[in-house]
Amino acid sequence: MSHLVVVGVDGSAPALAAVETAAREAELRGAALRVVHAFAWPSSHVPLGPSQPGPATEIRGSAERLLADAVERALAVAPGIEVGHALVTGDPLGVLEAQSRSADLVVVGSRGTSEFVGLLVGSTAVHLATHGRCPVLVVREQPGADGPVVLGVDGSAAGEAAVDFAFAEAALRGAPLLALHAWTTWNAPLLPPPQDARAPYANPPGALAEEEERLLHEVLAGHREKYPDVAVEHRVVQGRTREALIEASRSAQLVVVGARGRGGFAGMLLGSVSQAVLHHAHCPVVVVRGTDPRH
Repeated sequence: MSHLVVVGVDGSAPALAAVETAAREAELRGAALRVVHAFAWPSSHVPLGPSQPGPATEIRGSAERLLADAVERALAVAPGIEVGHALVTGDPLGVLEAQSRSADLVVVGSRGTSEFVGLLVGSTAVHLATHGRCPVLVVREQPGADGPVVLGVDGSAAGEAAVDFAFAEAALRGAPLLALHAWTTWNAPLLPPPQDARAPYANPPGALAEEEERLLHEVLAGHREKYPDVAVEHRVVQGRTREALIEASRSAQLVVVGARGRGGFAGMLLGSVSQAVLHHAHCPVVVVRGTDPRH
């Protein structure tokens, strides 16, 4: 753990909302906050060295004021945290991905100043959720003050890191955890073929629901022992995962999902459920990748 939260800013309203969320996350963790502004110079590559008179100086000054405003906003939300800032030349996607290598959490707004009107979540947020080297929190809407942390559980090995993160986050917030597992007859396993070929080859009534309940309890068992003070609600529903999570997000503080679960296609870095939740959830969303790409 590096005890560092990074937030990307670009002067947009969603980015300022991300700064406030990042400041609270840093305060909860006892971590430092780093406010980062990445800028690709529009015409020529002007280094961020000693200031020289002219347009480059004005551009640099504007970027520095943007960072100063963001730092001020963070300290207004969490006065006791340590806040640093960085003005980095480069594409925001690459800059923030590099920053994620040394962070516990990267926070971004849902859509920045350069995104097209009508996009629900911008390219920076999706790119980081796909390629970030630590959990990525995308601030879509303000969370419910007393709602739970909602965790999407699918029982996959890739989702284990999301379970760890969700329990830790609920403990930090003093919030209940809603562990939600959705299933359909398409993704639920069949029983092994019977020894007697004359016996019917099908799950008996209620067997699928019982199996999915068992899966959820098994996934959570060790974590409940590690976080005994976190109140956990189990919820198993028959239906599509993305719709169930989006509905649960209406009253949630946060939704936590893995980057790709057991229903994802091989080679996909960000699964369809994660993408749907990023675009349509009614509260902030954290995407947690299943493996640490630094190792």
